[in-house]
Amino acid sequence: MRQVVLDTETTGLEPQGGHRIIEIGCVEISHRRLTGRHYQQFLDPKRDVDEGASEVHGLTAKDLLGRPEFVGIVDDFMEFVNGAELIIHNAPFDLGFINMELERIDSKWGAIENYCSVLDTLNYARKLHPGQRNSLDALCKRYDVANSHRELHGALLDAELLAEVYLAMTGGQESLDLESSEQTNQNIVSLVAQKAINEANLVVVAVSDNELKDHAKTLSSMGVAPIWGNSQAD
Repeated sequence: MRQVVLDTETTGLEPQGGHRIIEIGCVEISHRRLTGRHYQQFLDPKRDVDEGASEVHGLTAKDLLGRPEFVGIVDDFMEFVNGAELIIHNAPFDLGFINMELERIDSKWGAIENYCSVLDTLNYARKLHPGQRNSLDALCKRYDVANSHRELHGALLDAELLAEVYLAMTGGQESLDLESSEQTNQNIVSLVAQKAINEANLVVVAVSDNELKDHAKTLSSMGVAPIWGNSQAD
């Protein structure tokens, strides 16, 4: 399956309050490998950036002057993600903003979920690590993904980090599944073998005294005492 790890940066927290996307970052995964293909776009929101949001990603409205608006890049963006499984950390946040932008411009595309399936890595991490911190920074530390260069949030940077975390997080789970599958196969083989034995109606025939004597004579002619006849053997 083709997967796209996606992140956004925004002017604030609430799309319903008129906040806008200012950066989209995506990286592509195919057959559990990073392909090297990525999508990044900075956007002019045509509004101020909340001070709190700016402290997170370091961007201001002035920094974004002259960048395209969402309507100008929507087709390129949707074509990049179309048909993929989206890997997103706290998916409702990013999907809410993307769908708000699509609705705002009355796009022909409609909701992004019509074209992509979604895996929320925050929910996935909470199931794997209940009661622990599962922020992207915490997961980077847990899975030894280097993020010391991440002084500020950035959509493409965070998507790249999340891709590494996702592969590490799901790789371990797949190994567990593989071990479970192998054990299941072994159990099936044992059951089939036992069933065959039970259904064969095998008859156990005792060895006669003459056969035992002939066997002992043959071993003696070989000049070596069998280990099972050695009383000192463990």
